Amino acid sequence: MSRPRRRPRLIPPTGIWTLALLAGVALAGCAFLPGATDPAPARQRAQVVLSRWADAVAKAGANAAVTPIGELTGQVGVWEEAVGENNKEALMAGMVFSATPLGDQAPPDGKVAWQDGTTSTVPLLAAQQAIVAIENTTAAPCSDCSPLLATAARLTSGPIQTTRGPAIAPIWEFTLQGTAVRLTRVAIANPVVVAPDEVGSGLGLSIDAASGSVGGTELTVAFVGAPDPGDRPCGEDYTAEAVESPLAVVVIVTRHPHLTLGACSAVGARRTATATLAAPLGDRAVLDLQQGTPVPVVFAP
Repeated sequence: MSRPRRRPRLIPPTGIWTLALLAGVALAGCAFLPGATDPAPARQRAQVVLSRWADAVAKAGANAAVTPIGELTGQVGVWEEAVGENNKEALMAGMVFSATPLGDQAPPDGKVAWQDGTTSTVPLLAAQQAIVAIENTTAAPCSDCSPLLATAARLTSGPIQTTRGPAIAPIWEFTLQGTAVRLTRVAIANPVVVAPDEVGSGLGLSIDAASGSVGGTELTVAFVGAPDPGDRPCGEDYTAEAVESPLAVVVIVTRHPHLTLGACSAVGARRTATATLAAPLGDRAVLDLQQGTPVPVVFAP
């Protein structure tokens, strides 16, 4: 995501401050980028990320074939002004309860369908289990919030993002007391989930998407980088290295800055880099080095 544009900083062409200002440009003009990657710590971090993912897959068991990406809880509609502030904070705090019992009986297995026509059968949560799952995803406690009360539940389906690309999956939809907004929760029971881990925030660049093919050994990742690949100040090139396991791939993106004098822009740009895999991608997840979480993958035909 780009930051607001700042007035460019001009560097005097001569003078005793030239070297010091050059360093200042690299840090100030390109401040939105982390430092260059030291390969050894990055590779060690990648192994930790792969190990955490293997643990999550083992915990999910039979559900590992479908791995949702991003938030599992959502909403349909916009909060009304009278209740919006409270309800938004209450949802972030996981303060969602059922006004009446919504049912503890899990529905029959559901189906997840991808755009290429492939499907996977998955066990589903009961409605009350979905409410409990929302309660257990507290992001920011709120001691002054009034809780959200679910009065009814309906099993439906809708779009989700997965490690294998966009899909249509079973979703619970809840009617809430006092608002027209409906709450949703992905209904897949015990999906593969890893919490974001900030330990690796100083290593490499954070990727947010990837593309490749099931049988291919080239994996292209996307990220926010320097605005220009050419010779202008703050321009950078990037290389990508893959660290792999049978279950996932972690991509390390390394910066190669262009150290030239001139004006710098602090506006980031969409950049990509391609890594060569030791084995075809298959259905393996692609994980971000910094947070250890999966990113969406677009599969070429």
